[in-house]
Amino acid sequence: MQVWTVVNQKGGVGKTTSAASLAGSLISQGYKVLLLDLDPHASLSYYFKVEQNSSPNLYDYFLSEADTDVSKLVKQTRHTALDVLPAIGSMATLDRQLGQAEGKGLVIKNLLAHVKKQYDVVIIDCPPVLGVLMVNGLMACNTVIIPTQTEYLAIRGLNKMLQTLDLLAPMMTEKPVIKIVATMFDRRLKACQQAYKALRQEFKSLLWQGYIPTDTKFREASQKGLAICDLDATSRGSFAYEKLCNDLLKERRQ
Repeated sequence: MQVWTVVNQKGGVGKTTSAASLAGSLISQGYKVLLLDLDPHASLSYYFKVEQNSSPNLYDYFLSEADTDVSKLVKQTRHTALDVLPAIGSMATLDRQLGQAEGKGLVIKNLLAHVKKQYDVVIIDCPPVLGVLMVNGLMACNTVIIPTQTEYLAIRGLNKMLQTLDLLAPMMTEKPVIKIVATMFDRRLKACQQAYKALRQEFKSLLWQGYIPTDTKFREASQKGLAICDLDATSRGSFAYEKLCNDLLKERRQ
């Protein structure tokens, strides 16, 4: 089972859109996918019209793994090949409640061990804050996807994210594939072109050799709770995420 974690310590760079779009590309190719929402804002859960307002939930699992049935946490979507394990707002208090409790960085890795025979790929959407939730998302994965808006400030924040990965690396049982993905690229804007050039110069070995363009279809897809490939498979955004998806699958097979 592949586990792709979508993460960045800066918000508004396209993490949730990337998770949803990659999931759509995967299920269109016949893969069984689980989306795991670790962001207390629950944007990915709401994207697919899934809510978790009762127990047991992911918050309960973090507090008491042994007493929580994982199967009861997972929700079905309109797609038979796509399930969602939704976030809940109370997860925002986990850093304060868990503190430095031993082993709490491996909660999600332990959870996924219960479902590894049910899914081909798990995609984890992380909050933009370094804490127990982001650490869990990174410790559980074998591929790290870092969406980065093609603007100067977003690029500056990349080094912080890569430093976090370096800190966690000694504790990871498997060295993950790391892919920086340029998002919200508008070729008409000189600032975007300059930012993309800077990405290629500074992060060449980690940068995916493509980009996600601006596309109004992304907004329409999120409003309808659809992956962009389900809304319009011929759109620029759909083509871009299909290429990214295929490149990630190919890299994991190598």
